Amino acid sequence: MIVIRGQAKGEWESDGMDSAPMERIPAAGENIQVLRKARGISQTKLARDASISISLLRKIEQGSRAATPATVASIAKALHVTTARINGQPFLGPSEQSDLLDDLRGALRRYTLPKEDVPDPARLEEDLRKITALRAGSQYLELLRMLPTLLGQVTAAALSNPGEAGAWSRTADAYGCAYTIAHRLMQPDLADMIASRQTWAAKQTWNPEAEAIAAWTEAGTYQSAGEYADGLAIVDRAIVKYEQGPRPDGLDSVLTLGSLHLRGIVLASRDRDKNTAMAHTLRARELAKRLPSGQGDVIAHNLTFGPGNLALYEVGANIELGNPAEASTMAQPLIKTPPKGLRASRVGRLCIDTARARLTLGDLEGAEDALKATFRVAPQMAAIHPMSREVLRVLVIMHQRSRPELMAMAKRSGLTPEL
Repeated sequence: MIVIRGQAKGEWESDGMDSAPMERIPAAGENIQVLRKARGISQTKLARDASISISLLRKIEQGSRAATPATVASIAKALHVTTARINGQPFLGPSEQSDLLDDLRGALRRYTLPKEDVPDPARLEEDLRKITALRAGSQYLELLRMLPTLLGQVTAAALSNPGEAGAWSRTADAYGCAYTIAHRLMQPDLADMIASRQTWAAKQTWNPEAEAIAAWTEAGTYQSAGEYADGLAIVDRAIVKYEQGPRPDGLDSVLTLGSLHLRGIVLASRDRDKNTAMAHTLRARELAKRLPSGQGDVIAHNLTFGPGNLALYEVGANIELGNPAEASTMAQPLIKTPPKGLRASRVGRLCIDTARARLTLGDLEGAEDALKATFRVAPQMAAIHPMSREVLRVLVIMHQRSRPELMAMAKRSGLTPEL
């Protein structure tokens, strides 16, 4: 059982993830070096093929520079491997997570032949609320425990009444939660399968929101694979289709379009396309102004949109576009007082982005403080997120194991052996 130190009280508390027996798990930079040497490729050739400097590659392999998502994507393409192969898959050895992922694969395979009975509608609604809350709280193991059975149940309910759009909408939402698990545990094949199942369920709803949200997930699979231009094409197509078709003019419309534009911000900024990133940002700002003043962000269908989440995306975009100082400045008040309506999954991601920005600026203590905040807010995310692990790896090397709390976080992330 992994335990995380709570900064405020200095105590140890469980984060719910099963990791015994704990073994050291290589981070991205180490995996790059192993893969490069296994293929007999020099640093010079790999750097040239990945369109990065040899100095940057050396620092990433040595651990003095974090491997960013865009850099990982470029190197993965040059090495002909997936980004997941470079980032690694923490905590997926012989463990409960591994067994549950196999159960999830089985549920996805049987999507037209669920073995579960149709449950009581009230119980089904309650379980759907639970998985939505678990996803928002970054409680991944607990979510994974519920998903295989629940996916079978919601699908069985939809298949038993194929003309009920609401049943199919609930099924699509459940697949959206499942995508989060596959994405966070770096299982690209599983994520692709889930995205296709969500699209399948969304098409049964005849609901433009459901189909647009499924496109949001589909674009996420391209984002994870580092295929940013193709992901942008999915987003643009979904926006055009949604805006040109029949749709309600209310919060649902703002949430759907706003979320698509947020996805566009990430994809464009990682593709180093500043103009497109800004275009999506400006459109998202316009949509955010349509939300009721003082309400905070809107959360529905596993999506969050509003001024708070938009600010988080702008922080991330500034980092990707080479403006870490601006990103760090923007993030500081957001971490101190998180915007109304943002759940642990979003605040945790903000803290990780802030740690990355501060590391880039050479503020090692500030980066460590941001990671401590991540472990407090979303410990399971902190332990497995590739950028969190990369920042931790660099900090450990830079400090040469001299900081106990830092080493405790690294240990919890599988980056160090037992201390």
